[in-house]
Formats: sequence, C-alpha cells, structure tokens
Amino acid sequence: MLRRSLLALIAGGLTSLAFEPVAAAWLVPIGVAGFVLSTRGLRATRAWVPGLVFGIAFYFPLIWWMRAVGSDAWAALAGIEALFYGVLGSATAVLARQRLWPLTVAAAWVTMESVRSTWPFSGMPWGRLAFATVDTPVQDALAYVGSTGLGFLLALIGCLLAGVVVVTGRTRLVAAGALAAVLGLTVLPALVPWGFHADREITVAAVQGDVPGNGDDILLDYRQVTRNHVEATIQLGSEVDAGERPRPDFVIWPENSTAVDPFLDAETNAGIRAASQAIDVPLLVGAIVEAGPEHVLNQGIVWEPGVGAGDRYTKWHPVPYGEYIPFRSFFSGNFGRLALISRDMLAGTRTEPLTIAGVEVADAICFDVAYDDGLYAQVSRGAEMLTVQTSNATFIHTDQIDQQFAISRLRAIETGRYVVVAATNGVSGVIAPDGRVLDRAGTRTRDVLEERIGLDTAVTPAVRLGAWPARVFTGVSLISLLAGLLPYRRRRHSPRVDEPDE
Repeated sequence: MLRRSLLALIAGGLTSLAFEPVAAAWLVPIGVAGFVLSTRGLRATRAWVPGLVFGIAFYFPLIWWMRAVGSDAWAALAGIEALFYGVLGSATAVLARQRLWPLTVAAAWVTMESVRSTWPFSGMPWGRLAFATVDTPVQDALAYVGSTGLGFLLALIGCLLAGVVVVTGRTRLVAAGALAAVLGLTVLPALVPWGFHADREITVAAVQGDVPGNGDDILLDYRQVTRNHVEATIQLGSEVDAGERPRPDFVIWPENSTAVDPFLDAETNAGIRAASQAIDVPLLVGAIVEAGPEHVLNQGIVWEPGVGAGDRYTKWHPVPYGEYIPFRSFFSGNFGRLALISRDMLAGTRTEPLTIAGVEVADAICFDVAYDDGLYAQVSRGAEMLTVQTSNATFIHTDQIDQQFAISRLRAIETGRYVVVAATNGVSGVIAPDGRVLDRAGTRTRDVLEERIGLDTAVTPAVRLGAWPARVFTGVSLISLLAGLLPYRRRRHSPRVDEPDE
C-alpha cells in the first residue's frame, strides 16, 4: 500500500501542474494513468486510500489560492473535494476487473467530476480535466463534445496508457492501438475546427476600474470602487465625443462595481446615471441588490441612458460559506468569519439571455463561468455573445485569476462565441471564439478595453448535447458498478490474496 500511495501522491501532484500557473496539460493523461495504476488490483475496501492520497496531492495545490480567504477554508474545501477521488478509487477497483475497464473507469471519472461540480450545495467544478486544455491540440474538441465529453476522452487516454503498462502480449498491442485511435479522435477536431460566421459586428467596452489599497479587499473602500468605474466610463465618453475612440454599442462593468443597492443608495444611483449619460449607451452594471432583511442578490443590471434599470441577470451559483451559509441555524452567533456573512445570497434561475442594445448576451457572474448549466441555457436560447462579470479582488495576488480566465477562454471555444470579461482589478479581457485573447488589461490597473466583435447565433454540438453526456456516463458507471459488484462480492468472500503491492 505504501508504494501505491506514493505513486498516487506523485500522480496527483503532476495532475495539479496541468493547470495554471504551470499549465502543462500533457500531464493530464499521465496523472490519470498513475491514479489507475495505484488503485487497480486492490479490494474496493482498500483502494480508497491511494484514491484519497491522489485527491489530496491534486486538490490542495490546485486551489492553493483559497488561502487568501483563510487556511481553514482552503483545508476544508480541498479536503472535501479530495474525498471524491477516494470514492473513485474504490469504484476503480471494481470496474478495473471488467473486460472493457478503460471505458467504464473513464466514464466513472467524469461522473465523479459531474457529481462534485453540483454537490454538496452548488458543488466545485475547479479541476475538471477539460479545464486544462486551452492552448493544446485537443481544445477544438470542446465545441463538438463539450467539457464533459473532452474530459471523458482525456480520462480514457489515461486509462489506456495504464493498460499498456499492465497488460502483456497481444493485449498490449490492442491497448496501444486503442490508445492511438483515441488520441487521433481527440485531436481530429483541430483539422476541422468549428467554424465561426459572424451575422453582424458590434463594438463592446469593458471597464476595469481597479480596487484601492492592496487591491484584495473589495469592501475596504467600496464607494471608491464605484467611483473608479464611473470616472473611467465618463472619461471614455469624453474620448468618444472628442473623436479619439469609437462609441461602443454598450459598456460592461464587473461584478461588485457597486457593493450597495443602486436603487436605494443615492450616491451610487447618481454615479451610474452620470456614467450612462456620459457614454450615452447602455451599461451592464454589476450590483448587490437588497432582497429583504435576510437576503441579497448578485445581479448584472442593464442600465439604459435616460431610462434607468431594465433587464437583469442574477448569479446562478452563489458560493456556500462565502456568499450564503447553508444550515445557518447551526451557526448562530459569532462563528469566525461566517459572522461577516449577515445575509444569504439567493441563486438566480434565468435561462434567457439579456437584451442589451439589441444584442442577446449570455451573462455569467464570477464562478458561474465554471458551471455548464447557466451558459448552455442562455446560448441555446439565442445568446449571440458571452460576458463574464467578475470580482476576483480577494484572489488578485494568487493564481486563481489565471485559472478562471483560462476557463473563460474554454467557454469561448465550447460555445463558439466571443467572450468579454470585465473584472474589478483583473483579469479583464476580450476572447475570440477560437480561444485567442484579443486584448487583456493588466492586473491592479484602471483600464477600458474596447473591441470590435462578431455575433453568431449558430449553436455548437457541445451546447446542443447539454447535460446528456454527463447523464450517459453516469448511467454507464452505475450499470457497470452494479454488474461488477455481484461477482466482486463473491470473490471478496472467497479465500484469496490481493495482487502484489507494486
């Protein structure tokens, strides 16, 4: 068990290096192969140990940035996510005894990713295998099979790689041939990438107003944060009036560009109206809005010049124990940092895109971009472009901002849409449908990005498939586990010796 745990430790650590800031994506199948080799051949009652070791070695470094919130929050979240890999280890022990185990283990891997991306509470999608694939030869597969489908292919490559190691003779040749075939299938879309054909073009501006002080506390001087965005927008209006810049069709502000309700706070309301009138086009404002004495909403609000607020998007996935407290009744009184969360943020359910200056816009607020559901829903209902309103100030001195920006680039490829990211102090950027970064603001700076972008209503196969790949892989995993448990239980109760611990 010691050797297997050491192998799992190395494999988990290597897999974490596939993501930003190292971004060595070629390590993904090697990490998966190491996971399989460390668990295959063990009883299910023992295989959870190397599985858990892999999860710890993978997830603790992956979200090292969570220490910006607190070491306790980092340890709790990473520990919970690591448990899923322990369960996967036991499942792999059962599935790896079947004839077509590379397929079923790969299905189980993406099933595990799908489950932990939605549970407990709203889940945590960070660390899905597909999230490491931007700027690689396999990224074009995203438009055809989506993040879940590409995750399955990557896991399958890792499983086949492990198969080449453990089998012998003609079976090894079959495994090597299958590995080559799956590799070819995964990179094939690079030869025939999804084609983007703009129906029309518009000009969009994204404002990054910056955060005062050290830049990592959005609430330290929240009024100055709003002033920064107001002033930058008014300056843009002056440059437009002077003929120095083209007038955008609309302007995007980030999440938390106002941390108080703009409908109730007179100063904030006046600032937004002044900015709207100066640029004379709609603003998409990121605001915290009151929803009664116990709740708030995190919204993107379309603000029309001379009219005021109109269409709104509400964040789909508030962060548990960051933006709301599950089982609040059990955490009465001053319970550490939870005492700072005096009210719970409600989740949005909107599936229609926002209409801004006649453009159908799919919105995602901060961590929403890591979830499939909200963006798939809006794109399938006619969204012509994507925007991500985000406030990463808490993590501005960490690698979280680069990991999230990589996910935004992935969504551009997956949906076949331009993506405009507006952040309070980084990373703001404009991303083409092929994942290229057309413009990017520096961190901890005030900047206004303005870009001419195309609009498209064609829906990629990935979006059309929606949640079905996850459902199919879950079904395959459950059926395979049930089929494997009966003979496994008979073997388990018969006299036997586990395979060597090499």
